[in-house]
Amino acid sequence: MKVIIEKAWEDRSLLADKNTIEAIELVIEEIDKGRLRVAEPLADGSWQVNEWVKKAVVLYFPIRKMETIEVGPFEFHDKMALKTNYKELGVRVVPHAVARYGAYIASGVIMMPSYINIGAFVDSGTMVDTWATVGSCAQIGKDVHLSGGVGIGGVLEPLQAAPVIIEDGAFIGSRCIVVEGVRVRKEAVLGANVVLTKSTKIIDVTGDNPVEYKGEVPERSVVIPGSYTKKFPAGDYQVPCALIIGKRKASTDLKTSLNDALREHNVAV
Repeated sequence: MKVIIEKAWEDRSLLADKNTIEAIELVIEEIDKGRLRVAEPLADGSWQVNEWVKKAVVLYFPIRKMETIEVGPFEFHDKMALKTNYKELGVRVVPHAVARYGAYIASGVIMMPSYINIGAFVDSGTMVDTWATVGSCAQIGKDVHLSGGVGIGGVLEPLQAAPVIIEDGAFIGSRCIVVEGVRVRKEAVLGANVVLTKSTKIIDVTGDNPVEYKGEVPERSVVIPGSYTKKFPAGDYQVPCALIIGKRKASTDLKTSLNDALREHNVAV
């Protein structure tokens, strides 16, 4: 499949070829079932991006035709089928939650009225809360809580770019935005309204001197929105950043640990 996908990526005329179409469709089916991933964790804690799988997701769009989908009084007009068979998958889906075919959603996931896009991976025990969105190819770990209105960005291009990765046990507070391949590591807590891009300064202010990160939130960090002063030709202005104000204690009871962290640091979620 990889060889066929790579050839079609270089020569789009091959998208009319039956074998190419079948290969692309098979890749999407494998992503849908969780047997292939756009990005996957490695034993050393790093992540590997499978560019050829992302290419298959991109190539899936031009081989699809627009069609009308009717659900009772609702009508949609799109190229992509919706995910189905939630009962068999063991997924709780509250109206009006929507996921596209080609997104993997593990047993035990709860989808409040929300949206999960093609290529995404959402692992078991995760809550996708009301009006949260999981963008194309985003990777969400086990027992994650995406609170109301959270925006997890999608990454299809550039192909070598890592998608947004939210690791196991993380808590993402209301109206947070995480985009551009930012990685939130295990059991981290983002307070309400934290915005993280690749260029956002993530500053640990718990010690005598600030420690700055970009593109990654360390494990069990408790993070709130902040700002710093930046000089511009027109004057000095406040620029958003994120502040690490503490650590979520290592505990076998993660719910207790989370509640303690929120109360201790007075974090709004």
